[in-house]
Amino acid sequence: MPGPTKRKRAKAGSLPALPVLSGNVWLHEFRSVIFGNARLLRVWLPPEYDGWGATPYPVLYLNDGQNLFDPATAFAGVHWQAGETATRLIAEKKIRPLIIVGIDNTGKNRLREYVPYKSREFRVPNVRGTLYPAFLRHEIMPFIEERYSVQRGPENTGLGGSSLGGLITLYTQLATPGVFGRLLIESPSLFVANRKILDESRRFQSWPPRVYVGMGTREVGDPEKDERTAGDARELGNILREAGLDETRLRVRIEEGAVHSESAWAERFPEALEFLFSDDGAKAESQRLGRKV
Repeated sequence: MPGPTKRKRAKAGSLPALPVLSGNVWLHEFRSVIFGNARLLRVWLPPEYDGWGATPYPVLYLNDGQNLFDPATAFAGVHWQAGETATRLIAEKKIRPLIIVGIDNTGKNRLREYVPYKSREFRVPNVRGTLYPAFLRHEIMPFIEERYSVQRGPENTGLGGSSLGGLITLYTQLATPGVFGRLLIESPSLFVANRKILDESRRFQSWPPRVYVGMGTREVGDPEKDERTAGDARELGNILREAGLDETRLRVRIEEGAVHSESAWAERFPEALEFLFSDDGAKAESQRLGRKV
C-alpha cells in the first residue's frame, strides 16, 4: 500500500491510511502552536507514489480538507472528488503526478481562522486570519515536507480553497509572495470588510505563475447580490490582467447558473487542476524562465 517511508511512517501523529475510491488518503492528527488547536490533515498520494523518496512530487494544499475526498465527512455529503479527478487526469497524462494535502477546518473556529479582517458581515470577535499564512508556511508545510517526498519551491507548490477558504488563499498570497506558485481561488468571499482584499490586490505585483478563479452567477440566490458577487470575481480577474497575467497564467471561469456549493467546485476542479498542473504549462513556464525541463 502506498504511503510515507518506513522511517517516517512510524512518527507520532500518523493514522492508518483511509481507503477512498481512487488511491489512499493518509490521515495525520496535527496540533498547531500558532492557533493552539488540533485538526486532521488528509494527504492524498498519487497511485505511483513509491514512498521511498526516489521521486519528489508537486504538492497542492487545499483548505476545508473535510470536503475533498470523502462524502462521509464533506459538507452536505458532497465532496470535491479530488482523488478521483487527480487519478483520472494523471492517467490521461493531462497533469503531472502530485500530492494533495487537505487541511481540515476546525468547525466553530473556521470563520475566525479564514477571515483576516475585522468585518461587519461576521459577528466574530478576534478574527485570526492574519495568522493563517504563518500557520501554512511554518507549521503545515514543514510537517508535510518532512514526511513525504515533495518538490519544493513555488513552481511546485499550490494553494487553494473555496468561499472563505478562497478568501484566505488570496490573502495568503498577498502576505507571503513567492511561496505558492499555483493558486486555486473558488467562489472567494471578496465582499468581506467592504471588499478590502480587492483594494490590497490592486497594490500587489508579485503574482504567481498560475491563477485559477472560479465563480458562479447564482452564488447567493438573490439577483442583485449575485451580480455583485460575479462582478467582484470579474474585477479580480481584471486586476490580475492589469498586473501582467495573460491567458497562459490566468483562467477566470464565471459559470452561468452555478451556485455556491461543493458540487459546483467539484465540477470545476478538473479544469482548474489541469490548468494549474499540466505538463504543457510546466514546460511553457520553464521556457519563459529560461530553464530546461
